[in-house]
Order: sequence, then C-alpha cells, then structure tokens
Amino acid sequence: MTQTLILAGCGKMGEAMLSGWLERGMSPSDINIIEPDEQTAVRLRAKYGTNTHTEPKNININNSPDFVIFAVKPQMMDKVAPEYARFTGPNTTFLSIAAGKPVSYFQKKLGDDAIIIRAMPNTPAAIRRGITVAFPNSHVSDAQRMACGELLKSVGTVDWVDDEGMIDAVTALSGGGPAYVFFLVEVMAEAGIKAGLPSALAERLARETVSGAGELLRQSDEDPAILRINVTSPAGTTEKALDVLMADDGMRPLMIKAVAAAKKRSKELAD
Repeated sequence: MTQTLILAGCGKMGEAMLSGWLERGMSPSDINIIEPDEQTAVRLRAKYGTNTHTEPKNININNSPDFVIFAVKPQMMDKVAPEYARFTGPNTTFLSIAAGKPVSYFQKKLGDDAIIIRAMPNTPAAIRRGITVAFPNSHVSDAQRMACGELLKSVGTVDWVDDEGMIDAVTALSGGGPAYVFFLVEVMAEAGIKAGLPSALAERLARETVSGAGELLRQSDEDPAILRINVTSPAGTTEKALDVLMADDGMRPLMIKAVAAAKKRSKELAD
C-alpha cells in the first residue's frame, strides 16, 4: 500500500485500522496521526513509528494526502472537520467512520466539491476480521473507490451500498454488533455461575463457546438456522433452552428493539 494519509483521531477504532494498515505493509512514514491528547500521541509514536501530532496545523505535507480519515467521536466533528478543508481538491478523499454523520454534513464543512466516502467498520478490524460498509458521494472516481476499498480491505471485508440511508442500519447491526456479542458472553458466564459453575470456568466456557461457534459459522456454508438445528436434539437440553430464547418475548424481539434503538440514535447524530 502506497497511500499517504492523515488519521484524525486514533481511539479504539482508529488504532484498530492503523494496526491493520501497518501489518498490510503501509509505511509508518506515510501516515500522519492527529491525536490531541499528548500522552496518547507519544504512545502511538513510540508504538507504531508514525508521524504523530496533537494539532493538524503541525502537519507538514508537500502534496495533498490521498486520504483524510475522520475517526473522532461524532460530537467532536464540528470542531475537527473544518480544520481539514484546506485539503479539499481532486487528489484527496475524505473517509469518515464517524457514526451518524452523513455526506451532506461533510460537504457543508469541507465544500460541495469534496470527495467523501462515509463508512462504518467495526472493531474486529484490530485482528483483520472487521467488516465495513461504505457509501461514496458523486465526486468519488472509480480509482478512488478502489483505493479506499483496498484501504478498508486491509482490516477485513468490505461492502458498498448505493443508498446512504442504509448506513444507519449498518451502524446499528455490525458497528455495534461486537458489543452485543461480548455482552452475550457476559450473560452466558453469569448464567453458568448461577447454575453452579466456578466463575473462572464459566467465563472460559462462555468465551470459547462463542468464539468457537463464530469460527464454525465463518467456515460453514450452512445457514445459521441449520447450524442451530444441528446442535438441537429433539426433547434435549438445548431445545429446552431455545424454548426460552425463542419465545415470543425472548431474544428475537429484544434484538430487533436493540438494533432499532441504535439506528434511531445514529440518525439523531446527523444534526
């Protein structure tokens, strides 16, 4: 990868992507990180060898960067985005991974001619197993879309959508999805403890069961419902548990409600 880029913000998601880019072969010297917290900036510089600054005005780039990536919290974007408007032009693609902020928001901050891609990755990017869904505005060329795709593929798989409205639902499902899975591990472990298992054993069983089932799902061509049925013996113990989880007031309506709440919040962050 021979792209030059500015990474505005390097929290959990930004650092997950950064580690993926470097592992894929991007040179640390081609990456400029803007991290306002001095201690964090020092840590990132020492760990990755990248050019790390606390303010964008300190960036010294002879040519426009190929990418400016916004990886800050949506609530900070009003302050952050305008500081990069000087890079608006035909050679720089602005890639936002901030939840809720639509392309129209960035056009107001960066100019109507800005080349903008709105994307939603997730934190398994840290182990190159993320999934990202992206939407390009009308100024994105085929070459820029391809270059952005390669950047995102370095941390997992990539899908593109032609309807920006889908990104709010993507944010709710896959963007927050890892947290839902981690919470599942928490509650499975708690249930094991209440069933009489030592806490360490219950936590290990829950963690390994979820990660193992996920890997089985990844490697299988079977529909998830078929995999579920394959584990469920008629009148057996798993069936009794699923009677509870699949009840009218069980996991399905709860998950639908949770994803809907996250989607609603994503839309609210657009303002």
